[in-house]
Amino acid sequence: MKSILLIRHGQSTFNAHYEATGEDPGHIDARLTERGQQQAQETRILLQDEAVDLVITSPLTRAIQTGQTIFGHRDLPFHITCRHRERLESSCDVGRAPNDLKTDFPHLEFEHLDETWWHHEQGSTAPFSVEPLSVFESRVSNFRDWLRSHEAQRIAVIGHGTFFHSLTGHWMKNCEVQRWKAD
Repeated sequence: MKSILLIRHGQSTFNAHYEATGEDPGHIDARLTERGQQQAQETRILLQDEAVDLVITSPLTRAIQTGQTIFGHRDLPFHITCRHRERLESSCDVGRAPNDLKTDFPHLEFEHLDETWWHHEQGSTAPFSVEPLSVFESRVSNFRDWLRSHEAQRIAVIGHGTFFHSLTGHWMKNCEVQRWKAD
């Protein structure tokens, strides 16, 4: 029987600033705060006896950092995919090019990602383009189907609040873990 753990990333610099002010601080590809690192360490302990065959993570840095903190000490394959990246609504949801990610995480593979793997609109002069809801919902549906058909049986998916809410109907806290049935 397939076991899927959905894990929202730890607190990011964007999360901390937005919670305090209600304003977008302009943090492109926000990183984890010290509190976010601590949340990921606590989740590592919580999941220390959990059998996992594969870690699937979004290419956004806060998700990679969370996945590395929780599972990086294990000999597990990490698959980076933008299939479940966050819906682009804020500065923190704008990603970085694969070469930039490779500089920060040299042991992971990013070559399969497009140079601009996050939502963008050709010719736009805005700092970022909000991903249309219909495009986002289609992406969530496609991810659900892809995950259901994935050959791995014990999967940890590191991702994002809005994406996971659309997938499950539940708003997850930072580093919250949900067991998900892909039926």
